[in-house]
Amino acid sequence: MSTELKKIRNIALLGHGGNGKTTLAESILSIAGMTDRMGKVVDGNTVSDFDDLEKLNQRSIYATPVYAEFLGKKVNILDAPGSDDFIGGAYAGFRVCENGILVMNAQQGVEVGTRNALRYAEQYKLPLVVAVNHLDGEKADWDLTQHALKEALGSKYLEIQFPTATGVEFNGFIDVLTMKKYSWKPEGGMPIVEEIPADLLDKAQEMRATLVEAAAENDEALMEKFFEDENLSEDEMREGIRKGLASRGLYPIFCVCAGKDMGVRRLMEFLGNVVPFVTDMPKVKNTRGQEVAPDSKAPTAIYFFKTGLEPHIGEVTYFKVMRGTVKPGDDLNNTDRGSKERIGQIFACAGATRIPVDELKAGDIGCTIKLKDVKINHTLTTPKNTDDAVEEIVFPTPIYTVAVKAANSNDDEKVGAALKDLVTYDRSLTLENSRELRQVILGCQGELHLNTVKWYFENQYKLAVNFTAPNIPYRETITKSAEAMYRHKKQSGGSGQFGEVHMLIEPYYDGMPNQTKYPIRDTQEYPLEWGGKLVFNNCIVGGSIDARFMPAILKGIMEKMEQGPLTGSYARDIVVNIYDGKMHPVDSNETAFKIAGRTAFREAFKQAAPKIKEPIYDVAVTVPTESQGGVMTDLQGRRAIVMGMDAEGKYTTLKAKAPLAEMNRYCTALSSLTSGRGTFTMSFSSYELVPTDVQQALLKAYEEAASDEE
Repeated sequence: MSTELKKIRNIALLGHGGNGKTTLAESILSIAGMTDRMGKVVDGNTVSDFDDLEKLNQRSIYATPVYAEFLGKKVNILDAPGSDDFIGGAYAGFRVCENGILVMNAQQGVEVGTRNALRYAEQYKLPLVVAVNHLDGEKADWDLTQHALKEALGSKYLEIQFPTATGVEFNGFIDVLTMKKYSWKPEGGMPIVEEIPADLLDKAQEMRATLVEAAAENDEALMEKFFEDENLSEDEMREGIRKGLASRGLYPIFCVCAGKDMGVRRLMEFLGNVVPFVTDMPKVKNTRGQEVAPDSKAPTAIYFFKTGLEPHIGEVTYFKVMRGTVKPGDDLNNTDRGSKERIGQIFACAGATRIPVDELKAGDIGCTIKLKDVKINHTLTTPKNTDDAVEEIVFPTPIYTVAVKAANSNDDEKVGAALKDLVTYDRSLTLENSRELRQVILGCQGELHLNTVKWYFENQYKLAVNFTAPNIPYRETITKSAEAMYRHKKQSGGSGQFGEVHMLIEPYYDGMPNQTKYPIRDTQEYPLEWGGKLVFNNCIVGGSIDARFMPAILKGIMEKMEQGPLTGSYARDIVVNIYDGKMHPVDSNETAFKIAGRTAFREAFKQAAPKIKEPIYDVAVTVPTESQGGVMTDLQGRRAIVMGMDAEGKYTTLKAKAPLAEMNRYCTALSSLTSGRGTFTMSFSSYELVPTDVQQALLKAYEEAASDEE
């Protein structure tokens, strides 16, 4: 392993919102001498939360890279947002960081955001060190925190430190790796390092024995030594812990009070000396599934994980050097666009401050400006290694959608351009110009996330925009057979229009037998873009309709399938049998038969016991157990069917099937029911028939809307 890779640490700060991630980052920067003083979130002067919107909300909204140098190491820290509304930023951290610090609040225990961070870290194979913060809080309770962590982490829980007191009396802890007591004066800062007091020595020795055994379990040589000596040196334990972290078999627990610089220096020592190296972790893969090993001497490949727009500067793009070395003036290929880019200045990242550097090597993180066309998930390489294009981050599916429309129709183009900008810079937003719903649909991660979009429209783009609930993509179908005919006849001087079509329609299902009332001469099956099928049977005998008019009839039917007779929604799962009709030797043409086919289909559809289907989603709601009853009642009020539940510690996950129509703004309702501690996921399940009363309401609403338009 190269010296450069040994000196780099890339660490994501994760955890529930308000647990002190940004404060911990500020403390690290101050200790490392990167700043003159610690910034405070409430004062709006932190290095990482530098965006105007972050200052206004006093919370992290974006994942912001900062760096510190200490113990001869360069530590790149990605301060990730704690709220699920801004989880997209954390996803970037999972891709470019080899380690994470899970920041907990000793006053709150294992919150939903903490559990989510653990889940994400497991999913993305990110080793975690747990920093228990706010030990000086009035409600801090180490015993309850311990219990909650042991429940969440199981056998992977590994206590490195324990406090000598918690609450307002907190001023020190015992470290069983160094076997020392660390304490502080009220103002914090440099610790007083002493021998462990006699009254705590037995407890410390017992915990050290557990620590030694846990470290030994991760290395065969260490295990043999442990069996021989029943002990390991501090260096040997560090090696065992590093390997345990790399395999995600250990979660070391540390004590900190970030706001007072208590325990932070000791945590920094651990980060510099113990956590896995870049090369200890699984390699990022390219788009062909091959590993991209970090090597500063290999051809250059840099991966872009964040794009930002800053006043007076323009676009700032953040990258990780996956391979090779990047320098100002390098000419590289954009593997996504097939275009060339010249690298201008490159910088080490420190929030709004950028420090120019001459080069960055494999494993390091930096940023640049004034690139032509580089976005999130793009890779720049040399012409020699275009295969090193890194596989994309898959961002989370939106759980909150709105229809977006300019308040003034003259601003439609401006609003569209602004939406494209926002989605470019925040990939956890999605944008769809829905032909089906006839709306522009914006997907986001919650109401807080949407509020950031509103803020940008009002403050940056100066545009008035309306956000409304999206239309529901219903489906129309039939439940019995029906016949209908229609004659289209039009005469207006010269050639007229004439076409007559007779048809039988049936509900379609897999494996159904063919009808036997009329002989089927030809069958065509059409899988529909929106799901389901249209089966088109030609049953004409005797030439009552020429075969050349069949495509026109089909076209007319398909037009009505795209705008169903009941609510204008897509229709699906129908068999159409064309069994008779009439032509005129002069006046029959494709237009006439298209109209006749469309109208006959509409009339038959209305007689075939038509039904409306609605999209049903699988919903998983994780809530504190004490909120379970209220959440379940709310779900049932939304016509949801609760399928089961799983308990994990103080949280319960309810699994249900719910109509999409009833889930609008559910994230807001859930937050209210659980005091912000509930989370949920949704995924499409199936289309099911709506209840009769709901169908009647939909039909009435559609009729009223149609009459208003007239």
